[in-house]
Amino acid sequence: MKIEHSDIVAAPIERVWEMCADPAAISRFGDGTVTITPQCPGEPAVVNARYRVMVGVGGVIAGSNAIVTESTPPRELAWASYTGISHRFRMRLRPAPGGTRVTLRLSYDAPGIFGGLADFAAYPVMRSMVHDFVANMKATVEGSQEPSDEPSAPQRIIDEVGHLTVLARAGIIVPMRPDRLIRIALAARSWGLSMGALIAVGAARHPQREVLIDEDGALTYAEADRLTSQIGAGLRTLGVSEGDAVALLARNGRGFLLAAGAIAKVGGDVLLLNTSFSGPQIADVCRRESASALICDAEFTELVSGAAENRRTVLVDDADGRDEPTLAGLAAKHSAGALPSPSRAGRMIILTSGTTGAPKGASRGATSGGALPTLEAPAALLERIPLHAGMRIGLAAPAFHAWGLSNLLLGLALGGTLVCRRRFDPEAWLAAIDQERIEALVVVPVMLARILELPAATRDRYDLSSLRVVAASGSALPAGLAERWMDFYGDNLYNLYGSTEVANATIATPADLRAAPGTAGRPTRGTTVRLYDDAGVEVPQGRVGRIFVGNSQLFEGYTGGGDKDRLHGLAATGDVGRFDAAGRLFVEGRDDDMIVSGGENVFPKEVEDVLAGHPGVDEAACVGVPDERFGQRLRAFVAVRDGHTVTDDELITLVKTTLAGYKAPREVVFVDALPRNATGKVLRRELVDDLAGRMTVPDDFNDWTDADEAAGVERD
Repeated sequence: MKIEHSDIVAAPIERVWEMCADPAAISRFGDGTVTITPQCPGEPAVVNARYRVMVGVGGVIAGSNAIVTESTPPRELAWASYTGISHRFRMRLRPAPGGTRVTLRLSYDAPGIFGGLADFAAYPVMRSMVHDFVANMKATVEGSQEPSDEPSAPQRIIDEVGHLTVLARAGIIVPMRPDRLIRIALAARSWGLSMGALIAVGAARHPQREVLIDEDGALTYAEADRLTSQIGAGLRTLGVSEGDAVALLARNGRGFLLAAGAIAKVGGDVLLLNTSFSGPQIADVCRRESASALICDAEFTELVSGAAENRRTVLVDDADGRDEPTLAGLAAKHSAGALPSPSRAGRMIILTSGTTGAPKGASRGATSGGALPTLEAPAALLERIPLHAGMRIGLAAPAFHAWGLSNLLLGLALGGTLVCRRRFDPEAWLAAIDQERIEALVVVPVMLARILELPAATRDRYDLSSLRVVAASGSALPAGLAERWMDFYGDNLYNLYGSTEVANATIATPADLRAAPGTAGRPTRGTTVRLYDDAGVEVPQGRVGRIFVGNSQLFEGYTGGGDKDRLHGLAATGDVGRFDAAGRLFVEGRDDDMIVSGGENVFPKEVEDVLAGHPGVDEAACVGVPDERFGQRLRAFVAVRDGHTVTDDELITLVKTTLAGYKAPREVVFVDALPRNATGKVLRRELVDDLAGRMTVPDDFNDWTDADEAAGVERD
């Protein structure tokens, strides 16, 4: 098994090295669970220095003799066992904004035919031990006296039992034959907690079940497991090594699944690229994230030409006149058995911040970005959204985005069948739901709007009786849109609020959306959501404050350095919101979208919701613009529904009578459509940049509305 954890220590790298420069010094951060003593007392921790390592796991003491294999002050310290329980340990120190990034990596193997099962059983304890090492090291070096918010050991056990109960109810955890248990344990041992392991586990449990159906047909779990191993072996021959970042630019379908799974089996990190990035953006991201290779759909070969320079490039599919290797070609030339097990589990690097700044990378493990070993992440979703094992899931949301990716991973964990289409077409998806008997549909909110815009006669042609769950996230779900969807298709809509940095924060059920239209719902299992003012004081119920979230899935910082604002162990989402009397969260907008008009605070979202509720308005967005008299004022951009006529005076009067006079926009600009990215977020920078009202809708969004390309990156 392989475990890795890192954190930023607020101290210079030399200071951290001074405190942790030899195995015996490191052992004191283990709270008594680990004892490391030099075999020759007084010997410096240089290469070939020998130590006795004793580890306590669940009351059992296991020992090894270890030898230092690397000592490079002040950056690297590593040792490996040569007798006893096989293990390898590495401490890596690197300068980072705010101090030093400390990364601990532990690999261990139990002997014998049941070694994989033993490794798997010990994993939660060992993962917690590594986390505690880093936390204690950070507290000691920084001299921190702040008490830990971590739950006690008994409470952790209670929490995990609750998580297991949720997973068992969803059908993830079920009794099974011993031989399948062994195969599952071996898969986890070989590939760690990654997409590659999820595919291999699916092949062990139900090899002939379809894992994915796309325009090219069906693919079984057994086929996906074999192909990802063959492609992984091919990537190794091309020079891709464990720890490398491999950029992936692919639309939803088998190419995305096979490429991401193969990279994970190599032990590499998948750098997910937005399918509508410009060529210079792709080149810049690949350079900044140090991508060693690039895998892309053939349609993007010209677009990635700059990024492909000095990088090995692999095409997902064949392209006329191109001589780059393809996934199919790599699979045909290599054996699945030729792929060795890596010493680390691959991670996913999701790009954030396309709407408010340059894209940044946030790395996350395949099943949880949290530091503690926990089943909280899948349990939080499954407790509120009724997905179940073997479900047929329509993945319409882009898989390169956090929302689409999390449902792809959850679908694999459920042993489900994922139905994908490369481009979003509303009627094509209605047909897919009908033909494939899709039970759950994963979307971004604007996709629901596009389906509802179809003529009623078109929608009535398709049987959607199989559809039990429609899960939406990625951008704000307007209250009117939620009500219109449920009025037509029934109360099957679930709305998740979160971000790449904090994962899921709240979920609104159909009952929530009926009772309080526009709500983001209540906090999910294991999640804390609090609202603070600019002074860091928690605001009372009903008042608007900055949203801070805490759970086991918080990211650990951006790959290029930097972090979100944090208070009391909680991370800022970048939004502001309020709680109603029932504990439901309402997101009022971005914390930097608020304007002050004539001394009054105005949040654009509440005005947008009123405008969008007009029967003649298709969509609306408001931005602040300078005003000589009031300092700032709102300008509204409105797209009118086909067949309707709406005036600016009518809309301004609507806001004045519904909210307040000072919240009404001073002018309304009518546009054909709002500029959006693939998750449906309005690109407000483009609205701000076009103060004259000469609005255009970029081709990149129309991919998701039946044409051209898709754009989409996560919030800042």
